[in-house]
Amino acid sequence: MSDMPERAGRMVDDERPTLLLVDDDEVFRRVLARALERRGYAVTPAADVASALSLAQAQAPEYAVVDLKMPGDSGLCLIEKLIELDPSTRIVMLTGYASIATAIEAIKLGAVHYLAKPCDADELVAALNKGSEGDSTIPVAGSPLSVDRLEWEHIQRVLKEHQGNVSATARALKMHRRTLQRKLGKRPVRE
Repeated sequence: MSDMPERAGRMVDDERPTLLLVDDDEVFRRVLARALERRGYAVTPAADVASALSLAQAQAPEYAVVDLKMPGDSGLCLIEKLIELDPSTRIVMLTGYASIATAIEAIKLGAVHYLAKPCDADELVAALNKGSEGDSTIPVAGSPLSVDRLEWEHIQRVLKEHQGNVSATARALKMHRRTLQRKLGKRPVRE
């Protein structure tokens, strides 16, 4: 019998919970890794889905923070693969391109929470440890979404339905392809 502690069916070399941090922005990844380590996590950083998957196969993490948009496969693909490796991994999707469609898809695939950048380490820790029962104390928005935000959400949903194909999405929206590309290049409207 080993002296090493066992956590959620995995052997770890210290008492800290393991966290896989996947983001292609090197500076953001380094700063966030340091902040999460100060909060008690054993952080393993990765810059893309392929390297993150390789690290997770060597040791399935207890927690994962996954960026949505990276070169190559998206973070959504990684969520699915991490859950296949270990269904108890608690995953938070992190993105600068927040949309209702991607948030719903991330949750369906197994993420426990979805946060829009910028966010801080304390928000991430709270999201990672949030229960799956939901929070009925969150106030209901007093005003409806703006027309610009509704347009952004609709475009994201149609783009997802067409597997990211911009030309097919433009045809479905009855919009010129360049107009759609310009709209996709903008950040989502903040509410």
